[in-house]
Amino acid sequence: MDQFKNIENLYFIGIGGIGMSALARYFNYLGKQVAGYDKTSTVLTRTLEEEGIQVFYKDEIELIPDSFRNTENTLIVYTPAIPKDSKQYNYFIQKEFQLKKRAVVLGMITQGVFTLGVAGTHGKTTTTAILGHLLKETGAKVTAFLGGISEDIQSNLILNGNDVMVVEADEFDRSFLNLSPNIAAITSMDADHLDIYGAPEELIKSFKDFAALIPENGTLFVKNGLPLEGGTIGIEDNADYSAQNVTIKNGIYHFDLITPTQIIEGLKFSLPGKHNLLNAITALAIAIHYGSPTNELARALYSFKGVNRRFTYRLKTEDRILIDDYAHHPAEIAAVYQAVREMHPNKKVIAIFQPHLFSRTKDFADDFAESLSKFDEVRLLDIYPARELPIEGITSNWLLNKINNLNKKLIEKSEIINELNVSESPIIVMMGAGDIGEEIIKVEKYFKDEN
Repeated sequence: MDQFKNIENLYFIGIGGIGMSALARYFNYLGKQVAGYDKTSTVLTRTLEEEGIQVFYKDEIELIPDSFRNTENTLIVYTPAIPKDSKQYNYFIQKEFQLKKRAVVLGMITQGVFTLGVAGTHGKTTTTAILGHLLKETGAKVTAFLGGISEDIQSNLILNGNDVMVVEADEFDRSFLNLSPNIAAITSMDADHLDIYGAPEELIKSFKDFAALIPENGTLFVKNGLPLEGGTIGIEDNADYSAQNVTIKNGIYHFDLITPTQIIEGLKFSLPGKHNLLNAITALAIAIHYGSPTNELARALYSFKGVNRRFTYRLKTEDRILIDDYAHHPAEIAAVYQAVREMHPNKKVIAIFQPHLFSRTKDFADDFAESLSKFDEVRLLDIYPARELPIEGITSNWLLNKINNLNKKLIEKSEIINELNVSESPIIVMMGAGDIGEEIIKVEKYFKDEN
């Protein structure tokens, strides 16, 4: 941590982001003075405030505290999603502060520490959370930066020592190329972020560049079938690490794990969906390779509760089930559908989806339509713009017209509860990476209060 020894203050522009807030928490834990800006108050920013971190919700220069105006001992950390006309961002540039992207700071933290990195267009958050949990529960001195809130610790940061670091390696903006992983996994390489990469081939190249960062004495694990050299991960196949004899009892996976050197029998895992089982096998492979005691891994795996907004059951009664998921890519929506059908066969399902980004909606419209068409009922919200300006002709109504489903509708957020009240589907799935998370909290409260 020598590179931060002269830094007393850190100011985060976009502090409410999942990766940014984990860094803010980390430096706050180290005793640095931490503050930041975000445009909206959320559960996450309010939690940071409870932990003693100042958060400002207006992009005004006068709100920056005096203690963060010393260029000598203050580091400004920013997210690439910050608008280029941000007043605070431009103030810090004009005053010649040290400014670093979140990914660069994370890379600096992991330098010189044995690092386990998980990359992939889907699955990386859950896999990272499982891996951090496995290491912590089996006694490793681990710090883990998660891209979601682990249900076990209600945080996106595991602080249990610094012998080993677990990091979610994010492909957005090629951020993961700042890391120095000793052991890494790539869970998937489906096309995404084409607003950044332009073409799927460029995205695949960046994953290959990430794999090239692993030293000769390091190890790469890949989902079986990906065009990369490495130890393979699979389910009931010939992968190096493969789940065999998979059964489901009371919503829990039971399986044996075949590894290159042994068979670990009687493993249990309680997150629904084959995609989550694959994430668990990936985490187990890394943990075993790192040196976690295999006789303790079964207990640790079974005790993992999940990641917030990753197939999270918000409500589970006899007559109504509410599932909350971060799915914002067609493959993720298809994975959620598979999990719902596997865990709740023969029951009608209504999907409420908030598309995320105009560019992603445009790039994958036909795939979105295909994956959404599978549900019994579909309700679309308007596209969540995040960092983007509208693209002419790209709207939720345009996407809705592509969906092959007789029971489909475009609705406002204010209409969600009414739509659910008149729906015949006992299972509700709410999906998206925008502010739909706040709406899910309202739906959960409404139905709980009703009972």
